[in-house]
Amino acid sequence: MAQQTLAYRRLFSLPGTRAFTAGNLVARLPMGMFSVSAVVMIAGSRGSYALAGAVTATGLVAGGVAGPWIARLVDRYGQARVAVPAALTAVLGSLALLLCVHEGAPDWTLFAAYAATAATPNVGGLSRARWAHLLRDDPAALHTAHSFEQAADELCFMLGPVLASFLTGTFFPEAGTLAAACLLLAGVLLFTAQRATEPPVQARSKGPSPLRSPGIPPLLACFVATGAVFGSMEVVTIAYADAQGHRSAAGAVLALQAAGSCAAGLLYGAMRPAGLRLAQCLGAMAVLMCLPWLAAATAGSLPVLAGALLPAGMATAPTMVTAMTLVQRRTPADRLNEGMSLVVTGLLTGIACGSAVGGWAAEHLSPASAFAVPAAAAATALLIHTAANRAHALRRTASTISRQTH
Repeated sequence: MAQQTLAYRRLFSLPGTRAFTAGNLVARLPMGMFSVSAVVMIAGSRGSYALAGAVTATGLVAGGVAGPWIARLVDRYGQARVAVPAALTAVLGSLALLLCVHEGAPDWTLFAAYAATAATPNVGGLSRARWAHLLRDDPAALHTAHSFEQAADELCFMLGPVLASFLTGTFFPEAGTLAAACLLLAGVLLFTAQRATEPPVQARSKGPSPLRSPGIPPLLACFVATGAVFGSMEVVTIAYADAQGHRSAAGAVLALQAAGSCAAGLLYGAMRPAGLRLAQCLGAMAVLMCLPWLAAATAGSLPVLAGALLPAGMATAPTMVTAMTLVQRRTPADRLNEGMSLVVTGLLTGIACGSAVGGWAAEHLSPASAFAVPAAAAATALLIHTAANRAHALRRTASTISRQTH
């Protein structure tokens, strides 16, 4: 334990790291609030989880499209000059959604308003880019930083749904969205004010697009499938809790999955287990994601489901850290923000698909049966990675034979 604590203490002994971390944690907390708040707000007002899932899916798809473009602007003009106006645009979109729901506007206005949240800056990617700049000559410390960032993501996704559920259940349905918008703007302003740790601006990138970097497309496909795990699990768990008569407890139940991932991420960052590969992480995630499905189908109890979500989340952080490290290694240094944003695009695309499919399954099948969706998405991620590895091995073998015959 002392060695693990020392690893993180050394990390935050660097000048300026505590300040920008405080800002990005405040800015990232709404990431776990927006979708839960929107689902509760829309489903409560319109009586349809399918509509709520479709609206949030639309915003996530729009974010996946806008993300790389915003990240490219960040690489060219700097984090502060781009992130602040982007956050303002996203906040206005959230407030527009709130007003549309509150005033009973037509359904299409919900899609249009939520699409504006696509401008939300990828604060997690901006933070990782700062660590990559500060620790470019220290791979061991950079691994610890990546693990901390993933744990921070999980912490925000753990606390975000709880806070959103509390606000929407205790005050009024729009309270979660309103609070998330305020936190996002305040966090981005605090984060971007820390200029000393901001990576230098690259006016023109000399590196190729990350999409053309070897090995990146299969990794992005894995992120899409992994995102589907997250998106479907969120909607299905809310629907299941609602069916049990405890919708306000959905955030706390989801928090247990994030808690397991957060703990695993911090431990993984400090211990750096040798020989652990992405295939092993994906395999563990595919197995563990079957636990919530089994618990929901057999026990029919919300506390039992909550207990199953805790170990299910433990494979998430090691998987994300390992995959994110591979992306950074294969992305040109002067296009790192764009590369990180493509990862988020993959995740958001998957979350959007998972939200839509999970919402449909919960409404047309049953909330318990719908837990098969995240389990199937985790298995798909493993299959994609396995197929990509086999294809790469076949290409290498064919290349070797070709050289030998010539």
